[in-house]
This record gives sequence, structure tokens and C-alpha cells, in this order.
Amino acid sequence: MEKTKEKTVKKVASKDVKKETKKVVAKTTTAKKTAQNKPTTVAKKSTAKTKTVATKATSVKTVAKKAVKQQAENVIAKKVVKPVLIQTKEELTDKTKVLFVVSECLPFCATGGLADVAGGLPKYVAKNSNTDIRVMLPMYSDIPQEYRKDFKFVGNINVPLSWRSVYCGVFSYQLDGVTYYFLDNEYYFKRGGGIYSYFDDGERFAFSSRAVLEVLPLINFIPNLIHCNDWQFALVPIYLKTLYANNNLYNGIKTIFTCHNTEYQGKFDLGSLTDLFGLEQKHKSLVEYNGGINLVKGAVVCCDKFTTVSPSYAKEILSPEHSNGLDAILKNNAYKTVGILNGIDYSLYNPETDKILFKNYSVKSYEVKKENKLAIQKEYGLKVDSEAPMISMVTRMAKHKGLDLIKEIFERLLNQHSTLQLVVVGNGEAEYENYFKYLKGKYPDRVNAKICYSNTEARKVYASSDIFVMPSKSEPCGISQMVASRYGSVPIVRETGGLKDSIKDFGCPGGGNGYTFANYSTNDLMYSINRALKDYQDNNSWQEKIKTCMNTDFSWNVSAKEYAKLYNEILGK
Repeated sequence: MEKTKEKTVKKVASKDVKKETKKVVAKTTTAKKTAQNKPTTVAKKSTAKTKTVATKATSVKTVAKKAVKQQAENVIAKKVVKPVLIQTKEELTDKTKVLFVVSECLPFCATGGLADVAGGLPKYVAKNSNTDIRVMLPMYSDIPQEYRKDFKFVGNINVPLSWRSVYCGVFSYQLDGVTYYFLDNEYYFKRGGGIYSYFDDGERFAFSSRAVLEVLPLINFIPNLIHCNDWQFALVPIYLKTLYANNNLYNGIKTIFTCHNTEYQGKFDLGSLTDLFGLEQKHKSLVEYNGGINLVKGAVVCCDKFTTVSPSYAKEILSPEHSNGLDAILKNNAYKTVGILNGIDYSLYNPETDKILFKNYSVKSYEVKKENKLAIQKEYGLKVDSEAPMISMVTRMAKHKGLDLIKEIFERLLNQHSTLQLVVVGNGEAEYENYFKYLKGKYPDRVNAKICYSNTEARKVYASSDIFVMPSKSEPCGISQMVASRYGSVPIVRETGGLKDSIKDFGCPGGGNGYTFANYSTNDLMYSINRALKDYQDNNSWQEKIKTCMNTDFSWNVSAKEYAKLYNEILGK
């Protein structure tokens, strides 16, 4: 401000200097011309006069400059000049700076719902709030080349990890208004066999967690808050409270730790404390639990806020049934626990624009949905019949997903309903993979199972089926029921966790957006499916149910605003 005012005054005052200088120079030039037209004696006098005038000119300049400086100081002191202060965009907005760290993220890499969250939440937080949110994840070798080719190299450092000093390169990429950073180390991440389930996963993600903190000066981004997800990055809040506790660069950084499923806790032998994770014996109490190291326990204790992925699940994990042994720790930290329901990315999951579908449609043209059913029946080798009720499942094949209930009842359902069809996408435990293969072999024109994780096949199935079944015993949030609804496949869910928060029964006062059952039993599931199959026969009523499901708002807009509010709350804004 002061410099701007001084410049303004100097511009005004220097005009006077120029005028005085021009006058003196003019006199000097005249004197020179006169001297040239006179005899030598006169010329000498004239030259002397010229020098005198030139000296005066120099003197005038000096005096004028002093006058300008004095005038500037006087004007500034009197605050006569009031220029507009120009600020940068960031100075004007004062954005909250958040670093979102995660082990998988769409569209780069995915094994399940965590990638959906990481691919959607930051983008919508950026759109719906005054937040500069950036994402950081490992640079796996199987990230598609269509993205990798545009990665920009930021730089590299060596990351300390216990007795190791490990190379870490950093690449950046811009997508949908969000900056993504990729942590590069080919020894840890060039595996070619998926993201997880390696013998050294503990070391791989300890490196990733330490790298998150070490590269902050390199990327020139010191966040106000780091949002850490699942056990893979549980060490970030632990490191901040231990190894980085006395480092002024990191002292002001707050943390949120989000647990997407308490089943996965990052358990290791106590011998890993120093050699693997680089922690000291005095830090042992933070991570020790039931005779071993439990990284989720440590993160819950060390973070500023602990979140789960739905309000109901936040309550459920306080009980032994859903906590997987962590209920004592979670009860002690209930005061800082918040449950926020996940959403889905409407730009990705959009039946009106999804290029994977056989035929696009919207809630205004949902009757076109049947063309997708006919197409998938042909592709999957099922009987082609637009009126045949088609049930779908997109699931990880595990017992807690309710597949033990499905195994008990589905052959009965096929025998009771002669035209009923079933399409399944997913993989997991051999017991359930083999069961669906068995059904496919016994009912080849009515059942098909794609034993794989494929978001592409999943979306084709959502768009083709009439009913979507998700009878989970435990479900922290679940996004499949939301995507199914978005694509007009009416959901049947058990009332647990995020399923309870997102789907209400059609019979509820004021109406609902699906079918629900409370007890984890084959009878209740069977009843709900038969109820839906009966309603399917009433075409007009069923069309209204499809429209209700498709119109339910499961976008990230609401959840993103809740997270942005939580970020500011933690930071005292």
C-alpha cells in the first residue's frame, strides 16, 4: 500500500522535473549555437556560460528529486492517495487447504467402493466449498496409459523409513479441477498383480505414509488438514503425533481419519514397531492392541476427527458385533466420531450419457431401459424376454455380504418363478464363486455370473436388471444400492449401516425408495424378494417405483458440503 502511494506521487512530481530540465536544456542548446556563430573570444565566453547553465541543470535535477521524495513522504503521511489494493485470488478467497490421501482412486485404479469415494468426494468438495483439496496416492504400474502419459514430473526425494532411505518420485495430474499427486517407487508399486495382498504391504504403505509428509515441501503445498483413509494411510496421523511432533513445518496440520470398514485394521507383529514402521519404543502404547500392532487403533487415537461412511455405521461400530474387536477403543473416542453418508459421482454414473450401455436413457425415457435387458440377455446367453423379471447382484463374494442367505434361497426362487433370471458380477471367496458357477451350469438360460471385479460389467448389469439385491449382514455404507437406483434397478436391502440410511421401504409413512428387511434371515429376504416380484407384475405401479428410485438424490453434493463443514470446524473456521 505504502509503495503504491509513493509511486503515484512520484509520477505526478516527476512531470515538474521534466519541465524544468527541458527549460535548462533549451537554454544550453541556444548558448551553444550562439557561440558557434561568434569569434573565438566570444566562443570561449559562451562555452563558459554553457557550462554554467549545464551545472544549473544538474542542480535543478537534484533539487527536484529531493522535492519529489519530500512531497511523496508528505502525501503518504497525509494519506491523500487511496489506490485500490490488488490481492491474489487465493488471498481473497482464503481457501482451506486439504490433502486427501488414499490407496486407490477412480479413474486411475480401483478394487472397490473406496476408489469411488476418492474419485468423487474431493471433486465435489472443490465444487461446493471454498476448499483447495488435492489427492495423493501411490503410482501403481497398472494405472492406464491414457492418464499416465500426461503425468508431470514434480521432483524426487529420499524418504527415511526406519534404517532405510528410499527413493520417492512425485508426479502430478489435473482432472476436473482437482490436482492429483502420485508417489513413485517401482520396487513397491510396479507389481503388475493388483494393488494389495503382497507380503510386504506393511512396508509399502508405511513408505507411502511417510512419503506423504516428506514431499510436502517438494510440492509446495502445506495443507491445513490431511484426510487419511483406511489402514493403508493410518500411519499419517500417528507419524504427525510422534516423529514430526517437534517439527514446526508440521505442527499446525490437523488430521481426519476415515475408516471405511472396521474389518480391515492393519494388524502387524510388535516386532514391526521400529524395524518396519520406524517408530520408537516410547510410541508403542499408541499402536499396541491385543498383543500386536493395530494401525487403525493408532490412527483413531491420534487423529483430530474420526469419521465413518454413514451415520448408522458410526453407531453400530460401538458394539462388538460390528467393531471387529475395536469397540473399546471406538467407545473411548466416540466424542470425536462422525458418520457421513457417502454419495456417488453423477458424472460417472449417468445412464443418459454412459457410453458402456447398449442404449442410453433417463428418468424421462426409462422405458428404453428394456433394450439394455434384451441386449444383455443375448450377450450373456439368457433367454431373450423383455418381460422376464431380472434380479442382479454386484458384490464382493463374502459371507458378510449376505451370500450365505442367497445360497440358501435362490434355487428355491428359480423353481418358484419359472421366468426369473439372475445376473451377478463379482469375485471373492471360492465357496460363493463356485455356487454361482453351479447355478449358471444348472440354469444356463436363466443365470449368468461374471466372476470378476469390473465396473464396466457392473454398469451394464445395473442398466439391464429390474431388481437389485444387497442383503448384507454388515455394510458400512455401500454404493451399489445407490448406483442401482440411479440406473433404475429397484433395490432390496437389509437395514444395516449405510443401506439403512440410504434406502427406505416403499411401505414407510410418506413412501420410500426400495424394499428393506431388518432381520438377518432367509425368511425375511425371501419375503422381500417375493414382494418385489409381485409388484413387478403391476406395470403402472412398477414404473412409478422406477422413477422414484431414479429421482432419489445420491450425488456427492450433500455429503461434500458436510465434509467441507467438518474441515472448517476442525480448523476453527
